[in-house]
Amino acid sequence: PMSWLAIPLALLACTLTAQPASAGDGYTIHFPKGVDGSVLQIPEDNPMSAAKVALGRQLYFDPRLSKDGTVSCATCHDPRKGWTDQQPVSTGVGGARGTRNAPTVLNSAFNYMQFWDGRAPSLEAQALGPIENPVEMANRLPKVVAWLNSVPGYRSQFQAVFGGPATADRLAKAIAAFERTIYTGNSPYDRYTQDKDESALSPAAKRGLKLFEGKARCTQCHVGFDLSDRVFHNIGVGMDRKDPDLGRYNVTHQEKDKGAFKTPILRDLTKTAPYMHDGSVATLEEVIDLYDRGGEPNPWLDPKIKPLHLTAQEKADLLAFLKSLDGDTPIVTPPPLPPAP
Repeated sequence: PMSWLAIPLALLACTLTAQPASAGDGYTIHFPKGVDGSVLQIPEDNPMSAAKVALGRQLYFDPRLSKDGTVSCATCHDPRKGWTDQQPVSTGVGGARGTRNAPTVLNSAFNYMQFWDGRAPSLEAQALGPIENPVEMANRLPKVVAWLNSVPGYRSQFQAVFGGPATADRLAKAIAAFERTIYTGNSPYDRYTQDKDESALSPAAKRGLKLFEGKARCTQCHVGFDLSDRVFHNIGVGMDRKDPDLGRYNVTHQEKDKGAFKTPILRDLTKTAPYMHDGSVATLEEVIDLYDRGGEPNPWLDPKIKPLHLTAQEKADLLAFLKSLDGDTPIVTPPPLPPAP
């Protein structure tokens, strides 16, 4: 395993057991080129199975889990939109607006903490949050569970998969199992680095890769096969507001975490705009400009963030490289949903 991931994952050793790509009930997870499936952690109490993934897929796309039947997981994490909603912030039940950009589900199984602030330790823990969030699905878990058990098609599937009726825990496990099948890879960058295919990257993208690893200092945080250290940094975005979102600080209450947010992966970047935790940066060109000027000044700015003094040509080359990270985004279509009684 890569060193940048090994230490954080070790923290979860008490609850997670590493399993091979073929895990539980003979189920095989397929990882695209460039994605290191060997470091995937699958909870020992939630082994994979085809039936569980199929159930999770239905639940993921089912808007009836929301208070008024209008919002599903896929509303804000749409496979057709890079598994995001391509909006600055998401819109929930009744037009309620959140305060953060919807992160992509792509490769999220490798995160050892979920959400921008890392407040959930697993996909299972993350899955239930939006259901009760008043600006997302605005429902109540006891009501959702009771409804699931009233739907014959769901009741029979929960019985077959878990050996009993739907519960909040089983709901979370099914959705998480489905999300553990969603990966992107096989990008031009992967073909260049894995297959040594010199034709995979343009001359500009190759120059951009050198900048990415050198002068542009991107690898201070964007490392590993997904180009993320999966930890938290303050780059100053939004910190000039009167009442800024303090990010990781809201979870840890440690001064050093004020304004820090999780480093996103850089795969499929062109499909997941706008950028940053608040969706305030519209284009990759603007992202590059933000880093070039050394982020936004504030008392908690990460010391890794420094002015870069990139030339116009260097910015163009870096952009060409970032675009080479687009891979084979999996497109999953909504399945038929069990009819309500």
